[in-house]
Amino acid sequence: MTSPVRRPAGALALVAAVAGALVAVVLGFLTFGAQATVAPDHVPVAVVAPPGIAQQLSAHGGGQLDWTVATSSEARSLLEDKKVYGVLELGPGPSATVVTSGAVNPAGTQVAQQALTGAASALAGAPKQEVLHPVSVAGRTAPLAASALAWIGALVAGLALTQLAKRTGRTLGAGARFLQVAGVGVLVTAVVAGFFALWDAALPLTADVLGFVFLAATAFAAVQAGLLRLLGLRAMAVLGPLYLVAPAVAGQVPELLNPAYRTLLWSWTPFRFSAEGLRSLLQGVPGAPDVTTGVWVLGALLAAGLLVTLWPGRSAREEAEPHLPDRVVEVGVH
Repeated sequence: MTSPVRRPAGALALVAAVAGALVAVVLGFLTFGAQATVAPDHVPVAVVAPPGIAQQLSAHGGGQLDWTVATSSEARSLLEDKKVYGVLELGPGPSATVVTSGAVNPAGTQVAQQALTGAASALAGAPKQEVLHPVSVAGRTAPLAASALAWIGALVAGLALTQLAKRTGRTLGAGARFLQVAGVGVLVTAVVAGFFALWDAALPLTADVLGFVFLAATAFAAVQAGLLRLLGLRAMAVLGPLYLVAPAVAGQVPELLNPAYRTLLWSWTPFRFSAEGLRSLLQGVPGAPDVTTGVWVLGALLAAGLLVTLWPGRSAREEAEPHLPDRVVEVGVH
C-alpha cells in the first residue's frame, strides 16, 4: 500500500492564502463593488409643463435623467406604475411641485427628488414637495429586510435538516422535505409579521401582504432544498454568496447600477422581485406591475424547487453518499 503524499506546510499555506484572496474577490464583487460604482444613468422622471419649457427641461441632466413629457394625470399614473421615479409639475404661474411616491424604491426616489428639485429651483424657485403613499423609515426598510430574512431563515432550515439527517442516518423522504418547506413558509412569515409590528404598528399585516411573504419564503425554501438535495453541502457555495446580493444589488434601481452589475446580478436576483412587490403591497398599491411580476417569478421558483425537492427516488448525491450515523461503520453480514 502506498503512503499518502504529504505536501510541504509552505504549499498548504500558499493554497490557503489563494483561497482567502478568491473569497475576497467574490465578496468585493458582490457587495462593495456594486455600491462603489453607483451612478445615475437615464433615471426615468416625468415633467408636466408647457411645450417650450418641457423641451428645455428634456435637455437638462445630460445622460443622468430620462425625461417623459406628460399631462398631470398621465405623469401620476406613470408614478403609480413605477415607470418613473418622480414627477415635476410646473405652473400655473411661477409655482412648481415635485411629486414622489413611497411605493417607489427609495434609492430611485432620492435621486429623482434631488434632480427635480434642482431643475425646479432653476426655473421657478424652491418647489413644493408632495409624496404619494407616505412611507416611514420602517416602511422603506421592511421589504428588503423581509426578503433577506426569508432567504437566510430558509437557508438555515435546509442546512439543519440536511445535517440532522446525516447525523442520525436517516434518508429524507418527500414528506419530510415538503414539511420543511411549508414549515419555513409559516414560521418565517410569522417572524416577519412580528418584526413589522415591532418596527412600525402602521405597517399593514393584511392577507395579501402576509400571503406574499409566505410565497417568497416557501419559494426560497424550495429552491434551496432542491439544490441541497442535488449537491449536498456543496450547494452552500452558491446559496451563501447569494445572500450577499440582497443589500448590495436588490436594494438599488437598475438605473443607478454599473451596467455589468445590472446585467450579471440585478437582472435575475430573486430578492428584487420579492422586495419590490412587497413594497407596493405595504404602501397600498396592489395593482402595481411589480406585484404581478413578483407573484409569477416566485411562483415559478416555488414550482421548480418543489419539483426537484419532491421528485421520486434518490438523487445522485444521495446514492453516492448514503446517510450513516457519525462514527458508525456499516458491516455486511456473511
